[in-house]
Amino acid sequence: MDTRTSAARLRIARLRETMAQSGLDGVLVPSSDPHISEYLPAHWQGREWFSGFTGSMGTLVVTAQDAAVFADSRYWVQAEVELEGSGIALEKIQTGAATNHLEWIASHLQPGQTLGVDGQVLGLAAAQQLRATCERAGLTLRTGGDPLAAAWDDRPGLPAAAVYEHRAPHAAVGRPAKLAAVRAGMAAHGAGHHFVSTVDDIAWITNLRGADVAYNPVFLAHLLIGPARATLFVGTGKVDAALTATLAAEGIDLADYDQAAAALAALPAGSTLLVDPRRVTLGLREAVAAGVKVVEATNPSTLAKGRKTPEEAAFIREAMVQDGLAMCRFYAWFEAAMARGERITELTIDEKLSAERARQPGFVGLSFPTIAGFNANGAMPHYRATPESHAVIEGNGLLLIDSGAQYLGGTTDITRVWPVGQLSAEHKRDFTLVLKGTLGLSRARFPLGTPSPMLDTLARAPLWAESLEYGHGTGHGVGYFLNVHEGPQSISKAVPTADMAMQPGMVTSVEPGLYRPGRWGVRIENLVLNVEAPASEFGPFLEFETLTLCPIDTRCIDRALLRDDERVWLNQYHAMVRARLAPGLDGEALAWLMTRTEPLGA
Repeated sequence: MDTRTSAARLRIARLRETMAQSGLDGVLVPSSDPHISEYLPAHWQGREWFSGFTGSMGTLVVTAQDAAVFADSRYWVQAEVELEGSGIALEKIQTGAATNHLEWIASHLQPGQTLGVDGQVLGLAAAQQLRATCERAGLTLRTGGDPLAAAWDDRPGLPAAAVYEHRAPHAAVGRPAKLAAVRAGMAAHGAGHHFVSTVDDIAWITNLRGADVAYNPVFLAHLLIGPARATLFVGTGKVDAALTATLAAEGIDLADYDQAAAALAALPAGSTLLVDPRRVTLGLREAVAAGVKVVEATNPSTLAKGRKTPEEAAFIREAMVQDGLAMCRFYAWFEAAMARGERITELTIDEKLSAERARQPGFVGLSFPTIAGFNANGAMPHYRATPESHAVIEGNGLLLIDSGAQYLGGTTDITRVWPVGQLSAEHKRDFTLVLKGTLGLSRARFPLGTPSPMLDTLARAPLWAESLEYGHGTGHGVGYFLNVHEGPQSISKAVPTADMAMQPGMVTSVEPGLYRPGRWGVRIENLVLNVEAPASEFGPFLEFETLTLCPIDTRCIDRALLRDDERVWLNQYHAMVRARLAPGLDGEALAWLMTRTEPLGA
């Protein structure tokens, strides 16, 4: 390809033209929208459109002479390929929360120059860090207006999918009860009003769902909760008349999506407003009337949403059965098709596995794009096969499949690694060390309220003992028919904060990994539920109930590396998987399950 005509290079050139016209010396393009979302509607995917880098997280900075994308280790290989010929440098950072781009801005712009960023998509906490950096570097920060608008031809509009109700029995707690709980949290902060922008919080509070964002059943909206009523700011026509009436009867009025800032500006003087600085944008914060006292604290709904009720946990267990049945049927087909010599690609895997899930009761859609990576492709944690670039499953090696689904009764996320042909001793060693990490964390018992990052080393210890490491977090929270990535807990190297305390009912992934660039990758992931463990004179304790139901392939294990207690846990897990899934299977799929859950001998 002639790099002088690459799409990204031409788009960056156009952006620089409009920057010069508007007096900007640099532009910051975060991966964000007015709701601080992880997965963005196309209208706000400016970082991807201008750079060509398609990873779900990353930051683009453009100056008159330089441009850089900041991405963490999950995306380094992918970014190097996608940025080739664009003139954009890849800046490798250690975590998605890193602030290396701030240092880069300070070193690539001169005192007196101006940096532009759309304040409507810049998180308040991020804005505070950026403003401090600009002040130290002598830069002017301009946050009014969208610096991408004039340079982005044929920009997609806002999504228009309908909003629908998440109904009982799966919606086990009604809207009035949720609003009452949020108002109790507001009262604890002395606030009579609360503004919520994060779409998963809004979906949870209102028991509404949508399809505005791929893979997440959410809709674009803001929510202003007052002492007696709440206002949902949502696109005109997205909520039908019957649902509008139901919401009104339960204390929620509708207003146009674009009116949220005006409503904040109209709050009465002397009132107190609660906002979450990590979950609201600078632009909306600045819209608040001057006479309003603003309290910054975590959204009350964030912790409440993370703590699944016993009724929700029961539905999640049912969803795990449906998901497990689909995977058994798929893997039985896969092994039989491979034995017959059929041509199977990474794309075939995505197609077949998604189709099996779609047949299950309560299935709504996938919870993220399926990752099917064979050998070297499995070494890229967020790899996605495309028609233009994918592997055929043939020869020898490891096949990594990370997939999940949205069901009315829960959200799933699972990673398994399967042998293809003959495995080497090194394959088995890597697999077993990762498995030991999965088991080490899954078997943990810890005091109630333990900061979730403190548990991270339990999964890394077997790898660290061999001087091995992985660059991503070990565990993320998972929503209830909501976002597959959910806070407040995070089992990772994040600096612990008070709201990361482990509480009963939280669902979290356990997914250590190991990646050999250009060779193979291993990741073994289950979802676990925080449940009460026996208490002692030292107080209440929690432990994990493993929710995910799918065999872990024992053909990949180096048995000499497993301790007896680890082998016993794995055999008990497989016995549970067999007992829960066998009644729903027959024929080839049942035979596959029985084979893959055979006890592992000493």
